[in-house]
Amino acid sequence: MAGSGRQTGRPTLEEVAARAGVGRGTVSRVINGSPKVSEQAKAAVERAVAELGYVPNRAARALAGSRTDAVALVIPETEARLFAEPYFLDIIRGVSAELAEADKQLLLTLIRSDQERQRFEQYLAAQRVDGVLLVSVHGDDPLPDQVRALGLPAVLNGRRREDEQVSFVDSDNTGAGRTAVAHLAARGRRSIATITGPLDMYVARCRLDGYREGLAEAGLAPDEALVAGGDFTEEGGRAAMRELLDRRPDLDAVFAASDVMAAGARTVLREAGRRVPEDVALVGVDDSAVARHMDPPLTSVRQPIEEMGRTMARLLLQEIAAPGEPDEQPRRMLPTELVVRASS
Repeated sequence: MAGSGRQTGRPTLEEVAARAGVGRGTVSRVINGSPKVSEQAKAAVERAVAELGYVPNRAARALAGSRTDAVALVIPETEARLFAEPYFLDIIRGVSAELAEADKQLLLTLIRSDQERQRFEQYLAAQRVDGVLLVSVHGDDPLPDQVRALGLPAVLNGRRREDEQVSFVDSDNTGAGRTAVAHLAARGRRSIATITGPLDMYVARCRLDGYREGLAEAGLAPDEALVAGGDFTEEGGRAAMRELLDRRPDLDAVFAASDVMAAGARTVLREAGRRVPEDVALVGVDDSAVARHMDPPLTSVRQPIEEMGRTMARLLLQEIAAPGEPDEQPRRMLPTELVVRASS
């Protein structure tokens, strides 16, 4: 079909749904033999399938009662970052544990270039996995939508935007920023800075929103000189901390949007002769091993990372077993909590 954007001439799940006058999820349920479909809808889908000649590989396997029993976990980062940041390892641990219990194979995929992205899209088009889990997805990343267009279930770790249409598992990131600032203000800190994550990521914008809400609730005036951008890496934390000290040498607290960036900030504060927490209090997010092993140990807003991984896998397995309508895509928001240590 000219202009359809598809790489092959095969009809899509969406075209079958449009021809049958039902939702995409209903088509998936009929193809997968689910009993949760009316006889009328089933007949309409079967008629549309016959008229369009829709017989994708995945559907043929499903009709034969078999699947690949494999799930892809996609992390668009380098090996260096994957193994340097406890966050990713905790997510993998949770996902792996849940899939092992379901006797599913985990395919870990790192995407570091456009070529690797294209190769992975071709792999998905060959229907070699039953579903996809995506971690660390930026706001402009089309991959989640491409996965769904192929008729594959997908679950995100976090969201790309407020109105995310793909299933996701997230934590209360706005609450994390608000809680951190409330804690620092309660300890008498008045020049509270923040090191943000990359602002093309919804998680980073939410933590920044929470920081600003926390300032307002504490009666502290916002000051953009106290906001520096980071990238969730230790080096990013160091660069942002240097920037903040140059701009506002009088700052007395820092909320870093990740423990790893807080570790980078801690190094710069030490080099500058600033004591933690006497001169500058420090709070991170994640409550990772990095927080526990810092000197002094880092106060951090804990998010249940391993449980997030487990929940992602659980939702994906449910969707594989019984595909739902697009407006029924599951979403989970997990709570965060402050863990107070010696850095604040």
